[in-house]
Amino acid sequence: MGLSIYYSGRFNKEASLPALIEEVRDIAEIYKWKYRIYEDTFPQNSLGKKIYNNKIYGIHFTPPDCESISISFLSNGRMSSSSHLKFFGKEKDKERKKYLYTLFTKTQFAGPQIHKIIIHLLKYLSNKYLSKFKVLDDGHYWETEDEAILNENFNQYNALLDGFSLALQNFPMKPGENMEKYFARLLRKINVKRKSQ
Repeated sequence: MGLSIYYSGRFNKEASLPALIEEVRDIAEIYKWKYRIYEDTFPQNSLGKKIYNNKIYGIHFTPPDCESISISFLSNGRMSSSSHLKFFGKEKDKERKKYLYTLFTKTQFAGPQIHKIIIHLLKYLSNKYLSKFKVLDDGHYWETEDEAILNENFNQYNALLDGFSLALQNFPMKPGENMEKYFARLLRKINVKRKSQ
């Protein structure tokens, strides 16, 4: 399958879906990533239920040479995607039904820099908007934040590619700044710029 990130979770009932969508959209626009916005408001009292409708809520984005990353949910608040809903939404087998709620993206051809950005964005979003969030990272960057390990894993998959995000060139990280603080600073700058317009 290739070096990938697998993830699952639920939307935090105390969070705002429109705010999550706006932040992810802003990041996608800065990096010039394609994105698609789905429904932006959950049906009333739908979160936490076992049942769900046939709509997807949230957003997905696609960095270059990468599969799409879905930050999207079913009406019950569990993470899923349009393709997962299509293939597993009516599944009766309990084991196969689990695939409805397990998302993944292959980053092998995107390279380690994009992989890192995605991991740090997932960390940022999970702290602010998600609950019961779990990640299995083939690059082992989620749990270690060790670039040497990540690069070694990309080398093992024979997938180190050129590429550093345009946004890092136009809005560089400060010395000693981690990616989560970088994204928070980036989003503050966007909000200030938006308010001044």
